Amino acid sequence: MEKYQEIERSIIKKYRKQIWSKFIKAIKEYQLIKENDKIAVCISGGKDSMLMAKLFQELKRHNKMELKTFIE
Repeated sequence: MEKYQEIERSIIKKYRKQIWSKFIKAIKEYQLIKENDKIAVCISGGKDSMLMAKLFQELKRHNKMELKTFIE
């Protein structure tokens, strides 16, 4: 497994409680994603913007079915 793949998987597996679950909770609680929204993420090169981009990428990649529950 490539290093970047290990890092991507750690967002879901290793850091599920600290990062991923809080990310999902914020999307639900503040209704950050509505139906037919297009999401743009600006990457400045810092850790925070890169992590945000990866979180949205993981959301798109692995939670297509769950995404509907976020916007309802």
